This record gives sequence, structure tokens and C-alpha cells, in this order.
Amino acid sequence: FYALFGIPLGKLADSWKRVRLMSIGLALWSLMTAFSGFARNGAMLTTARIGVGVGEATASPSAYSLISDWFPARLRATALAIYSSGLYFGGGVSLLIGGLIVESWNKAYPNGGPLGLVGWQAAFVWVGVPGLLLAVWVLTLREPVRGLIDGMPTDEDPAPFRGFLDELMLIIPPFTFLGALRRGPVALAINVLAAIGFAGVAMLLTKWVYAGPGKIIPAVSDQWLFLAVGYYAVFSWASALRSRDLPTFRLTWGSPAFLTTILGYGVVSFMSYASSFFAAPYGELAFSIPKTEIGWLLGAPAAVAGFLGVIAGGRAADWLFVRHPAGRLFVVMFGLLAPLPVVWVLFTTNDQTVFYVCASLSQFLAASALGAAAATSQSLVLPRMRGVATATFFLATTLVGLALGPFLAGWISATHGGDISFGVRSILWAAPIGFVCLLAAIRLVPEAARSLKERAEAAGEGELRPA
Repeated sequence: FYALFGIPLGKLADSWKRVRLMSIGLALWSLMTAFSGFARNGAMLTTARIGVGVGEATASPSAYSLISDWFPARLRATALAIYSSGLYFGGGVSLLIGGLIVESWNKAYPNGGPLGLVGWQAAFVWVGVPGLLLAVWVLTLREPVRGLIDGMPTDEDPAPFRGFLDELMLIIPPFTFLGALRRGPVALAINVLAAIGFAGVAMLLTKWVYAGPGKIIPAVSDQWLFLAVGYYAVFSWASALRSRDLPTFRLTWGSPAFLTTILGYGVVSFMSYASSFFAAPYGELAFSIPKTEIGWLLGAPAAVAGFLGVIAGGRAADWLFVRHPAGRLFVVMFGLLAPLPVVWVLFTTNDQTVFYVCASLSQFLAASALGAAAATSQSLVLPRMRGVATATFFLATTLVGLALGPFLAGWISATHGGDISFGVRSILWAAPIGFVCLLAAIRLVPEAARSLKERAEAAGEGELRPA
């Protein structure tokens, strides 16, 4: 839901007040976080978590677009990296605050507290409510003129919510078929064939997974089904984008520079998510570290390392950018290659101290790529397209990185006797794919950025008026 709802919400960020949208989104996911604490069954908790995902999906499209209008191009990787550092800061603080709330609440109310809440439920409520106050503060932020800082001021969309609803229908089956039908019978036929194709691939992969020797992964069929729905929704939206907004399509899905950038970073996230997800289980098995300790000893230092890494990478990316038009991509390449030997040692060492050091160091190195990749993707589109570009960027990190990285590492581990080390190290062989993508991006991005206006106008964009 986070990845897919980012598409229509990215469109809304491109056509409405971004500050207002971000405030509403923050209020929604804070409210749904608090509501999670009152869940009495799985359905209520699932609904609340979906609400959290939808609310969070407003954040980055709005924030990336705002930051790109607040800061000049030469500072954008640093600014976007500082914004992104909140992911690591929040992850570290949540370990501290969440743990303290659960422990304190259960001690004070061993048989359940007010409203029947137990520790984990109280933690949801306590961390959700402050977000409602922050949502009010966000409303005080200044809404900049879209594109003014780049000399391309953009008029506001007179009907922003119409575009949002249209985009929403393009990602939700069976409304996707209606959207295709509006474009004609050929578009409908292609859409239906795509749906059948993705469903068929999911069924084949499920059968293949179960056919081999080794352990069967529970709910693996659900994993492939959800991925198939996600990929089909993206296909449906991208197909419609080509006929609805050709300039945006040409600068994103139709741009080799844009695609190789986000796919290259997608491989970084693919490996990073896999290694970070399995670091704690591996530590428990390899060093007999208690579950009660490993979260603090492993998670907190890694969160600090990620926080520092993303900011350092953003600063380095901007420094290189003023010296070479593809300079930021050198940092993304660094974030792809530098963690490889560290992750290998992390999952093979017999020394517990080395294990902890490598866990934090790998997080620092991989995190360095985020601000650079984000700033590069923003530089390849017009100001009115930045929300959609951000949503597309996060499709790569989510549907490639988060959805596939930990899953495939776990599946490989399960089919090889539960060997976590082998599973994660096998994932590292995806690095050559990222390397090729980033090499291509380094060659393509400078010209794509230089010819941005010309390519947009050639695709039908109205004449871009100077400031």
C-alpha cells in the first residue's frame, strides 16, 4: 500500500499544496498508529497498518518536491539526505522509546491498564499521538513557488483532485480495466493479458518454490501473489501514463537515464534490506546473543551508522556534482560496491566484535547512496513531475529492494538447510546488475539533464516560461 498509493499521492503532490498534503498524511498515519493500539483482532490491526502505509505514502513525494524547491541543485543531495536520515534516526529512537513504554506499562499494569491496553498497545498510542501535534506544526511551513528556484515557475493545477482520483483508479483492480477500456480495445486487451501474465508467473514461481528440496516457506504463495498484483498495478499505471501525460512518461519510464538510476539504487536497497533484515537472526544463531539484547547491541549502533552514512553520502554527492555532472552517481556506485566485502565478513566471521562492527559499517556504507540517488532522479524531471518521479523512485526501493531482498535471502536459506549466511551472501551476486545499471546511468545522466527542457517540449510539454 505504501508503494502503490505513492503513485496517486505523488500526482497529488505535483498538483496541490504539498505542505497541506504532507500535514494531512502525517495526521493520518499518526492517527492510524494510535488506532493500532486499540485493535482487538487481526482485521482491525491490518486496517490500521494499511492506514499508516497510505498516510506515509504522502511524505516523500511531498517532501522531495518541496526540498527541490527550497534548495538549489548544488545542495539537493545534502538536503534530501538530511530528510532521509529521519528513517534511521526514527528507527533508533523507536527501539528506545517503544521498549521503555512497553516495559514501564507492563510493570505498572501487569494485568492490563486503562482501556484494557497492554504494553505493546500502549506503545502504539503513545508514539502516535505526538504525530498529530507535529502535523499542525508542518502546516506552518512555507509553500514555495513550484519550479521557481530552477527558473521554471509552474502554474497551479485548477483541478488537482481529479488527477489524483484518475491515478488512483489506475492502480486498483478491477478499476484498472475500466481505465484501459477508456483508452480503447487494444489497451484493454494488453491490460488483461498483462494481468493474466503476472498471475501466471506468480503461480509458476509458487510451484517452483514448493517443488525443490528443503524447507517449505509458509505463505510463500501469498508473497508472489501480492508482488504480482503490485507489478501489474505499476504496469497498468505506466501504460496509462504514456497516453495521459506523455512528457512525464518520456522523462521517467521512457528515459534510460532515469530508469538505470532508480534500478541501480534498487539493487543497493535489495542487498541492504536483505543483510539488515537477517543480521539479528544470524547473530542469535551464530553467537547465541539473547533476543532481549541483540536489538540494542545491533539495532541502535546500526541506526546511528545509517544516520551518519546518509548525511555523509549526501554531502559527498553534492561536492562531486559541482565537479562532474554525473558526480552523484559515483556515490551511488560506492554505496553499491563498498558494502560487499563488509557484508561478506558480517555473515562469515566467528568474532562477535567483528560482527557488530561490520553490521554498523555496512549500514553506513549502503546508506550513503540514498541522497545521491534521490537527487539524481529529481534532476531528470520537470518541477511539476517531482512527486510522480519520487513515487517511481520508491517503487524500485520497495518492489525490488524491500519486497524481494529479504524474501529471496530467506528462501535461499530455507532451501539450503536454514543457512542464513549462505542465503544473504547469495543475494550479493545481484551487484553486477546494479553495476551495469549505474555505469549506464553515469554515461546517460549528464546529457539527459542537459536536454531536459528540449525533451519535454518534444513530447508535448507546453513552452517552459523562464522566471
